[in-house]
Amino acid sequence: MASIRVNARKVVCIGRNYADHIKELNNARPSKPFFFLKPPSSILPPASGPVLRPAGVNLHYEVELALIMGKSLRDLDEKDEKGALDAIDGYAVSIDMTARNLQDEAKSKGLPWSIAKGFDTFLPMSGYIPKNRMPDPYAVELWLSVDDEVRQKDSTGLMLFRIPRILAEVSQCMTLEKGDVVLTGTPKGVGSVAVGSTMRAGLRVDGEEVEEGRIEVEVKEKGGLYEYKET
Repeated sequence: MASIRVNARKVVCIGRNYADHIKELNNARPSKPFFFLKPPSSILPPASGPVLRPAGVNLHYEVELALIMGKSLRDLDEKDEKGALDAIDGYAVSIDMTARNLQDEAKSKGLPWSIAKGFDTFLPMSGYIPKNRMPDPYAVELWLSVDDEVRQKDSTGLMLFRIPRILAEVSQCMTLEKGDVVLTGTPKGVGSVAVGSTMRAGLRVDGEEVEEGRIEVEVKEKGGLYEYKET
């Protein structure tokens, strides 16, 4: 699993890819996939310690299906479903942690919000899931709980933009390279998580838990010099 972090030259994140999640954050529905980046340094492999909440941050969780690229992909045609799926080496479960108050402030002022997504430990990931464990990536149930209370549980079949369209949109802008990670969006139920809480996440195929996809991670204070202050 450590190799996912080592081999990822970039982490590409698709935003607003589930309709109910768009509604819960009062966002506009996009007419095409849009994406942002997280630094690979934000990846937190399994059993690598807690998620660290920076001082003053309203910390939110977002469970997502991650694609692990198996080869370079450039200028993909969105109609090429075989080419898209063949370019994927495997999958993982991920939790896209977000400093929501930083993001909201940046968006309201027309500023970039990379900092809201990019802190160290802001991308817990499960172990590597081989493709044969998920023969249909649109028939997967993603779930996340906080202190044993289920907060998110939905099917990847609810994606607004499916994998070929996602990879086409990204690869027509920037080359996806072997080892890159692509997050495919989060379903409804996002919310805040407090220091001292434990998050668990995973996925099910045909009702059966995929053990490689399990995440269990505690949230602790980050410490250090950073403290959120309005820009």
